[in-house]
Formats: sequence, structure tokens, C-alpha cells
Amino acid sequence: MRLPDLEGWAIFASVVEHRSFSGAAEAIGLSKATVSKAITRLEAHIGTSLFNRTSRRLSLTTTGKALAEHAHRILGEARAAEEAAHDSTSALAGLVRVSAPMSFGLLHVAPVIADFIAAHPAIEIDLHLSDALIDIVAEGIDIALRIGDLPDSSLRARRLGPIPTHIVAAPAYLARHGRPTHPAQLGEHVCFAYTNASGPWRFTGPRGEEVAVRPAGSFRSNSGDAMLPALRAGLGIATLPDFFVGADLAAGRLEAVLTDWRGPPIALHLMTPPSPLRPRRVEMLVNHLTATLTGVCQTKI
Repeated sequence: MRLPDLEGWAIFASVVEHRSFSGAAEAIGLSKATVSKAITRLEAHIGTSLFNRTSRRLSLTTTGKALAEHAHRILGEARAAEEAAHDSTSALAGLVRVSAPMSFGLLHVAPVIADFIAAHPAIEIDLHLSDALIDIVAEGIDIALRIGDLPDSSLRARRLGPIPTHIVAAPAYLARHGRPTHPAQLGEHVCFAYTNASGPWRFTGPRGEEVAVRPAGSFRSNSGDAMLPALRAGLGIATLPDFFVGADLAAGRLEAVLTDWRGPPIALHLMTPPSPLRPRRVEMLVNHLTATLTGVCQTKI
């Protein structure tokens, strides 16, 4: 039986990650010639090219793009196996890379991370906050927290709990423009679009009836926080998750409208790469995040 070229696949994954032979060579401590020979050997082994090479540019072929995720998975599982073995004979230490949405991460994840590193000072945490949907395997992320519907994926996912959403406006806006009593009336109002939840606004009524509307307005943003000043100033209506507007609702700066109507359910999920093998430090942080974030957003105003 011919064994797979595991070293070649690992080097291929590193070239994809660093976008060059020289960058991969420097990262893994090999010469550029050794990296190039490994890729050539792997291409000969599988019978097709993985990269288009010119003097100025390196790009993946169609086959290379299709195989890149498999290569990252091979490299990730090998690293996890080695680290699992290392964990059994050494103190709990090392790096964990975490990804989370910006606003939710600042409000809920950062304090949890602070508690964790206080209890485990030898563990390093690299917290990446962004609302962009990144490829956690390609980016080397150990744990990702995501909000909303999940696409079909080979990633391992754990649902931590629902996140309520509210349709909100300032009292001043409602005093000037009136309070909508049916979602169809939103077409008569200035509505701000939260672009992380694109498409029509969909609602389910108290008797199970379903309505979809495409409200229009003068402002859209991929950040709920960026919409808050305009909302507080009474300039429009928006539908946003509770962690953006909960404090303003409690303080009376904003009011919930159409409270008998529900938007599509969204939830907080904890995602990890597909391999069941992971270092003990990652497993500990997964357990800590699960214990502290499960149900954190379930309180409704």
C-alpha cells in the first residue's frame, strides 16, 4: 500500500496559508528549494498541478483550491495529535486563537477571556474580533463564536443559546411618525438596515401568520453599534439583536415596537475545526466559554 505524502500535504497547507513558497519556508524552518521540491513531489503523486506559477505571482489551480481545505485539515489534525501528546506530559500552556463578532465580543467574550487568563496565566489568548465571516481552518482559529444561521459546514458546532431581537425606535421618533402596529406599515417608516442580516425583514405574527417586508431608509451599516446614535436621535427604526439595544431599552432611550411579532430565530454558536482532537488548553477554554456564555443573551426586555 502506498502511503500518502503527509509531509507534502502539510507543506502545501503552509504555502497556501502564507501565499508564497518563501513565506512558508521561513515559517516552517525549511529552505525554499525544499518547499518547492515537496510541492513538485506532491503534484507528481496526485497527477495534477496545485499552483499556477509565474515569476511574479503564485495562485491556486482549481484542483488546488478544492484540496486546500483537506490539506489544512491534515495539518491541523497532526498538530492537534502532537499537542495532545505533549499536553499529557507538560504543564498547561500555549496559544489559543479565538474569533468572535466585534460588539458581542467586546461586551461578553472579552470579560470571559479575562477570567480565563487570570486562572491560567501560562495560556496565551489571541482574540480576533470581526464581523467578517472568516475561514477558521485556513486562518488557524481554534474557537469561533458566531451568531445567526449556520451554513452547511464540516466544522463542529455547539449551540449555546438563542439571542432575542427587537424592532426599536426612540420615543421621539414614535411621537413624530407614529407607532407601527403591523409589519406592513414599516414601508411608511425610515428603517435602518443591519447589513449583517441582509434581505427582507421576516416576521411571524401571534396567530402564526408570516410577513416579509423590504423597508427602506437612509442608513445601513454592518455594525449595530454604529446605528445606535441615529436611533437614539429619533431618526429611524431598526431591528437588532438584544445585546446591541438591551441597555437602551432598559433605560428608556429606545422602545420596542411590534412586540407581538417575532423575527427569525438567531442563536449563539461555538465553532471548532472538524478534527475531534484538540489540545487540552483549547478544550478547557471551550468548556469555560460554554459554561459562561450559554444562555447569556436570553434575558428579554
